[in-house]
Amino acid sequence: MVSWETVLLLMIIAFIAEYIDSTVGMGYGTTLTPILMLLFGFAPLQIVPAVLLSELITGITAAAIHHRVGNVSLMPRSLNPGFIFNRVKEHGIRESVRTGVPIHLKIALVIISCSILGTLVSVYAALNLPKLYVKLYIGVLIFVLGVFVLVTSNRKFPFSWKKIVSLGILASFNKGISGGGYGPLVTGGQLLSGVEERSTVGITSFSEGITCFIGITAYFIAGEIDLSLAPYLVVGAVASAPLSAYTVKIIPIRHLRLIIGIVTIILGASTLLQIFLSN
Repeated sequence: MVSWETVLLLMIIAFIAEYIDSTVGMGYGTTLTPILMLLFGFAPLQIVPAVLLSELITGITAAAIHHRVGNVSLMPRSLNPGFIFNRVKEHGIRESVRTGVPIHLKIALVIISCSILGTLVSVYAALNLPKLYVKLYIGVLIFVLGVFVLVTSNRKFPFSWKKIVSLGILASFNKGISGGGYGPLVTGGQLLSGVEERSTVGITSFSEGITCFIGITAYFIAGEIDLSLAPYLVVGAVASAPLSAYTVKIIPIRHLRLIIGIVTIILGASTLLQIFLSN
């Protein structure tokens, strides 16, 4: 039974972690998982499914608010079935998708589609691989990506669907295997794939939420599920979503890119430091 003091602390930590995550596109699972392990002594299989479920809810919520305030466009031109049917009949599926679906939504859907394979494989790996190797892999990958984002902060990259596909598979593998590592890779990777800074955060929130649904479903199928922490994490995290969306709206683009790079490096370094301290 979790004490009320612990419940309150869990909600506060989730609020802070999700505010950072929904503001710079990363940090929730990557910071929350080690904190819950080190400070509270929860087991990884208690933490990861709860983190995935809370991010499913908060990711969709944050994406909706980012869309509402104009940071990203995640709604098709029309949701009217009759309009869609007539447009497809007149112009064909390919042309209808090209003109009726915003590029941000297309990117998110590609990342989500690629996430299915990565997440299913990662859940199997999480249940079978040594935790040391998992943490080392995540830490090094995120740290190197953060350095690269900072080094190329003044460079604009051409948009690439190939990079987006690779991001979807690799990032979902990270998410399913550790509960974290998704946001830093998808957000930083989008910047290196030519996506505009503000839009990367909303796209990451949306795709991460759907990817978490795939991950939590896989844990249910595997029979390794403990959601006792989820309600406390959800309450704290959802409360931060409106504040983060408006923060992204007012931050200058250049500053946002630098913040993303710095936070990515910090998350990678903290993961590696945790490995060093625990061994």
